[in-house]
Amino acid sequence: MSRKPPSTRAPAKRPSVKPKRRAQNSRAVAKKKQPNVLDLAIAALPVSEATLHRMTVWGITGIAVASVLGVATIFGVPGIIGSAVAESVGRAGFRVEQVEVTGIKRADKMAVYNYALDQKSQAMPLVDLEEVRGKLMSIGWVADARVSRRLPDTLMIHIVERKAAAVWQHKGQLMLIDAEGVLLEPVSAEAMPDLPLVIGDGAYAQQPAYQRLLDAAPALKPLVKAATWIGNRRWDLSFNTGERLALPEGEADAAKALTKFAELDGADRLLGRGYMRFDMRDPTRLVVRMPGQVVRKTIETASVGE
Repeated sequence: MSRKPPSTRAPAKRPSVKPKRRAQNSRAVAKKKQPNVLDLAIAALPVSEATLHRMTVWGITGIAVASVLGVATIFGVPGIIGSAVAESVGRAGFRVEQVEVTGIKRADKMAVYNYALDQKSQAMPLVDLEEVRGKLMSIGWVADARVSRRLPDTLMIHIVERKAAAVWQHKGQLMLIDAEGVLLEPVSAEAMPDLPLVIGDGAYAQQPAYQRLLDAAPALKPLVKAATWIGNRRWDLSFNTGERLALPEGEADAAKALTKFAELDGADRLLGRGYMRFDMRDPTRLVVRMPGQVVRKTIETASVGE
C-alpha cells in the first residue's frame, strides 16, 4: 500500500488586522484639555501657587480658630480651657509679632508700643483690645484710640490726638492744655507756642468755660493775651495793649459784662489809650483806673442784662 508523499504547500496566512485605537485615547491626543474659569482666575493672581496654598491654609486655620473660640464662649467653656486653646493657636503662629501705629505726631510713641505689648500672653485670641485702648487713653495727647487685630501676627493701633488750645501757667511752670482743659505736656518759655495763656490755681480746668466767655465777645477775642483765674471764682483778662479787665463772678454775669465792655470799646475806644485797669464787677458802672486817678462811669444796665 503506497503512502502519499507529504504536501510541500505552505500553510495559508491569515490577514493581519490592526487593533482599533480607543476612541478615548484618540480624542485626548487630538484635542488638548481646555482650562476652566477657576484655573484662569488662579493663574491671573500675582502670587505663586505655594503662596496661595499657604494663604489658603492660614484662612482655613483662622476660621477654625474663630469657630472653636466662638463655641467655647457660647457654651461657657471654663476659662482655663479657653486659654489653653488660645495658647495653642498662638503657638501655631497667631501671636503678636509686630505693632503698627498710625496717627501719632505729638504723643510718646514708645509709650504706645509699651502699652500694646504689655500683655499676659502674646497669643492673638488672648489680647484684650479694650484693655489696650484703656491704657492708651491715659496718655495726655490721646483723644481716641482704635485697636484691632490683623491676622496672623499684627496689632493695629490708630491714634487720634488732641490739639493744644492754651498754655497754663502755675507756680512758674508752663503746661500745654487742650480746649477741654486736659493737661498735655510741659513746655519751656523759649518754646512756648503762640497760644492764649491762662494763669492761676485750677485755671486749666476752667478752659471750657473760658472759651465760652471769649465767644461772647468775638471782637475782643484776638486782643486777649492772658486770663487769670482769681480765687477760684472769677477772671481777670489782660489785653495785648497792656490793660487789665476785672470781670464779675459767675459764667453768665461774666459773659454779659464782657459783651458790654466790647460795646463800650467799640463806641469810645477804651483799649490802647493809656488806661491801666477796667473793673466791671459792679454791673451798673465801669471803673477806669489811670496813672494817678480813678474814674467811675455809670453804664446802662439794660444792655448788660440783655
